[in-house]
Amino acid sequence: MHKRTHWLGCLLLAAVFIFAGCSEGNTDKKTIRLAHALSTSHPVHIGMERMAKLVDEKSNGQLEIAIFPSQQLGSERETLELLQIGSIGMTKVSSAALENFVPELRVYSLPYLFQNDEHALNVLNGEIGRELLLAGEEYWLRGLTYYDAGYRSFYTVNQPVESPEDLQGQKIRVMESQMSVNMVRELGGSPTPISFGELYTALQQGVVDGAENNPPSFLSSRHYEVAKYYSLDEHLMLPDLLLISTLQWDNLSEQEQKWIQEAADSSANYQRQVWAEAEEEAMEIVKEAGVEVIYPDKQPFIELTEPIYDQYRETEPEFFELIQRIKDENPNQES
Repeated sequence: MHKRTHWLGCLLLAAVFIFAGCSEGNTDKKTIRLAHALSTSHPVHIGMERMAKLVDEKSNGQLEIAIFPSQQLGSERETLELLQIGSIGMTKVSSAALENFVPELRVYSLPYLFQNDEHALNVLNGEIGRELLLAGEEYWLRGLTYYDAGYRSFYTVNQPVESPEDLQGQKIRVMESQMSVNMVRELGGSPTPISFGELYTALQQGVVDGAENNPPSFLSSRHYEVAKYYSLDEHLMLPDLLLISTLQWDNLSEQEQKWIQEAADSSANYQRQVWAEAEEEAMEIVKEAGVEVIYPDKQPFIELTEPIYDQYRETEPEFFELIQRIKDENPNQES
């Protein structure tokens, strides 16, 4: 179902990791391998470093989280597959990468799902957020916490996006997510899935007219060198999820599970602060580099994407109910 032809190689890798783990000096010490795709300067990696440090402190060095960043052990999809068979213990992925593994998590890819930061935190830190963290357990993927990945907005090469009309006919790079494709299509653009690694050249050569992402990624990718218009419509708030393999989790004592969960929760609060600082710094740098920042009226964008929600009313009533529960968590909604 998930590239099963891959799995023989993954099993061999698992054997290598397991035997390598057994050969570490202190036989009483447990090491859990955490692999992810981000650079070591990324705010989410910094959050995971904090989590690993807290686990080490809580366990007096008896439980270690060894972090492998920058796709050392594979892409987001590959680390998810390695997690499912227990080759690695933990990973961090975007909620969008989990859509094909845990269907309920598609909900985070809906445009304008959250009205503001307070609404998002109410959901992620509350009962619904917890339910969705654990929704992947039947697929051997247990969520521990959410890390902040900010809001995604449009950036373009040739003209600013001040209203949905400005997206008409524009080729906009999207993630390989059906939700993202549907969103850009409803807004009048032409959704164009391209890998993130190829996007700089695609923008430069006119293969696409624009893309969408959060400010730190807009900066670190250097896309601001080519795309000089950044329109903060904030259409998506896709959280990152810290996951542990259920095979790994079930092999831990209750005390070890408690250490990891407490460390994960604490690191999420810390990471949110680091993210806010990184976002502010990114905006200052891209403005200084000549990027024009636009603050459009979001309402026309919201209205045009409403049909995406309506389609689930009849086709997937349970999913539509989940959407309504999330909307009801907005503390500022009008009664």
